[in-house]
Amino acid sequence: MQAIAQEAGIALDTVYAAVGKKPALFALLVEAAISGADVAIPAEERDYVQAIRAVPTASGKLAIYASALRSIQERLAPLFRVLQQAATADEGLAQLWKGIAERRARNMLLLAKDLAATGQLRRDLNIETVADVLWTMNSPEYYLLLVEGRGWDPAKFEDWLKDAWSRLLLEQ
Repeated sequence: MQAIAQEAGIALDTVYAAVGKKPALFALLVEAAISGADVAIPAEERDYVQAIRAVPTASGKLAIYASALRSIQERLAPLFRVLQQAATADEGLAQLWKGIAERRARNMLLLAKDLAATGQLRRDLNIETVADVLWTMNSPEYYLLLVEGRGWDPAKFEDWLKDAWSRLLLEQ
């Protein structure tokens, strides 16, 4: 927080007064990264969510989401790396981390239901399993493992994710 105040050329108390403690500041940063804007945009109002809901095919929905996720993770994954490390020493950040993961899980359940409505999901998968697969593979950790850890280009990650989801989740 002190480094932020110094970089901004303001007093530390001003940072706390403007955004609150570390968890509140990190929450703002995360929401901005997810939204791709200076302010948080509710999930249902994001362009890619509306596009997913409008397209009739499951493969189309997954392609839109893979593209959106690539853009989101390019902004978000580096923040998550810092948040994950800092959460071990700060209970407020640990709770933020947990809350974000739970919200992602709820959102993936909504996406799984939207995919199921197309009638194109594998019949041997239930909605919860589909949501869990999406949740696991849309995590910042997954992105970081492949893009930073294995040197994948973000475009390769997007293409691979779209293909993997299609093979794992859809009737062939």
